[in-house]
Amino acid sequence: MGADRGRARGKLLGSVVVLGSGSLLVSGCASMPSSGDVHSVSASQRADSQVQVYAVPPRPGAEPSEIVSGFLEAMTSDDPQFAMARQYLTPKAATDWRATEVTVLADGPDPQPTRSADRGADANGFTFTVSGKRVAVIDKHHAYLPTAPQEAYTQTIHLVRQSGGDGTGREWRIDALPEGLLLGQSDFQRIYRSVNKYYFAAGQDRLVADPVYVRQRTDPETQMNLIAQTVQSVLDGPTNWLKPVVASKFPSGTALKGDTKTLALDDRNALKVPLNDRASNADEAQCKRMAAQLLFTLRDLTTARVGQVELDRSNGSQLCVLSGDQAETYAPDRMSTSPGQYFVDAAGHVERMRPDAGGSGAASDGSDSSDGSDASVMTEPVQGPFGKGEQQVRTVAVSRDEKRAAGVSPDGRSLLVAPLASGSALVRTLVTSDDKNAKDGGLSAPSWDGRGDLWVADRDAAKPRLLRLVRGQGEPQTVDVAGLNGARVQQVRMSADGVRAALLVSDGSRTTLRIGRVERSGEGDKSVVSVVELRPGAPQMEDVTAVSWAGRSRLVVVGKETGGVSQQLRYVQTDGSTSAAGTLPSVNKVTDVAATDDDRMPLVAHSQEDGIVRLPPGANWRTAVKKGSAPAYPG
Repeated sequence: MGADRGRARGKLLGSVVVLGSGSLLVSGCASMPSSGDVHSVSASQRADSQVQVYAVPPRPGAEPSEIVSGFLEAMTSDDPQFAMARQYLTPKAATDWRATEVTVLADGPDPQPTRSADRGADANGFTFTVSGKRVAVIDKHHAYLPTAPQEAYTQTIHLVRQSGGDGTGREWRIDALPEGLLLGQSDFQRIYRSVNKYYFAAGQDRLVADPVYVRQRTDPETQMNLIAQTVQSVLDGPTNWLKPVVASKFPSGTALKGDTKTLALDDRNALKVPLNDRASNADEAQCKRMAAQLLFTLRDLTTARVGQVELDRSNGSQLCVLSGDQAETYAPDRMSTSPGQYFVDAAGHVERMRPDAGGSGAASDGSDSSDGSDASVMTEPVQGPFGKGEQQVRTVAVSRDEKRAAGVSPDGRSLLVAPLASGSALVRTLVTSDDKNAKDGGLSAPSWDGRGDLWVADRDAAKPRLLRLVRGQGEPQTVDVAGLNGARVQQVRMSADGVRAALLVSDGSRTTLRIGRVERSGEGDKSVVSVVELRPGAPQMEDVTAVSWAGRSRLVVVGKETGGVSQQLRYVQTDGSTSAAGTLPSVNKVTDVAATDDDRMPLVAHSQEDGIVRLPPGANWRTAVKKGSAPAYPG
């Protein structure tokens, strides 16, 4: 039985058993296997993505409640074409029902009979109301679309007596039902996985991650395995939200050749992809970019290092081959392999943290590390005006090539830019704020995108603005942000690809995370930029304190969950989805957080109690600098 429905309805008719080493038999009334190892499992075990689930048909004479329960269970199965699930439907309903879209409910669907047959209003039928709290919808393009927190879901399932061969009514079957699959969150996380597919930013040779959800195992509808599903998803094109700002290099109509259902890496971690006729005339340059889209997608999909991708024509001849090293030309993030970790010290100067090669055992402020501070970290002032000059700042942002830095003056009213090189000069930009609230208002921490442009929010209540400086200089451009509805941008964090903006938006009572699409019209310095189609970035959080990009489609957020009282740190996807594995160890009173696309690098945060703290992979938080603030990675 589904783990979620077990919570929603309490005791269900039927049973759950394991067949052999990882297959589940589920039904409203399950039959026992005649061979193989059998043992019962608890609902909590169903979250295991390695468990394979199969349904059984309805038993003869099953009551309406058993039919509905069995059908809801069968939707969680791995049966090809959902054959068993369709046996709970009338022939016409079985033909018409499509499982291409998914509705995700927090605790699973809760069916309750309306008792219409008992009242005589529907003597030959029976109706169930199915309700729950909707979390998201997965559309036909595999895109995750979060809904409003705790949005109510209510639909009906209607049953009729299925006529037998002699024309008499015998078995109850479903003749009207909601479209698509209806899954609880636990079942959804077991069945589906998030995958980044890649497309090129409009007008650039830079790839952009487009997160979607595909089935962990063979898709019952298409019969494709995980890799084939994912490759076909790339060929189908970007999701609707990202489509206006990216482009696929695959010719329109490109698909996998013929009946290709299975793709697999060979013993050299290379993948051969047979394509249909629509791709046969692509030239070498186009083909290389097509292969790059697949290679980066496969890197996010598999744990193995993908060595190369070969694209083949429909006649079997080779179209092109792209190695992993060649694909780096199109990487979304082009920072160094070990990006610097920066912060503002107690005197308002910018410093960089670096490993202590000498292993002195002293913390970065000279104190003993026996109190839990990180003895492996040393600090040094950056070169240029921000490190050794007289200029103080309260926040800092370092360009992605680590050649320049931008800082906000201590009063929050001026934006400054300077090279990170000795003897360089400080530049006071034309960005200023009239906000007199020096403590909480004025200019936000700045952010550099992958194009070299500098972004900052002016939080002046009388004149709130989002500003962009092309290449960090010249006249600031005011960026229109559609859909704010009177709210103000409190913080901006730009993605490495420059086509997405993570915004902390305040309506006066709470601050939430919104992800906006960056659209450009015109070329070069004359281009006009706007941020459109804001969508929730962390719908499960009602108040967000800090955010940072932590991957090509992932962010780390700090805030309070809906109904919660304590601060949480979580990873979230840019589509608003999350998982139980996204929760991070807590640390006291975090005001800022910094991460990088390389998940081998530690998270860095500012704690009001502990100073600058770091969280290396697989470890606990440790203090790096006791007196410091505004941690930052390049970006």
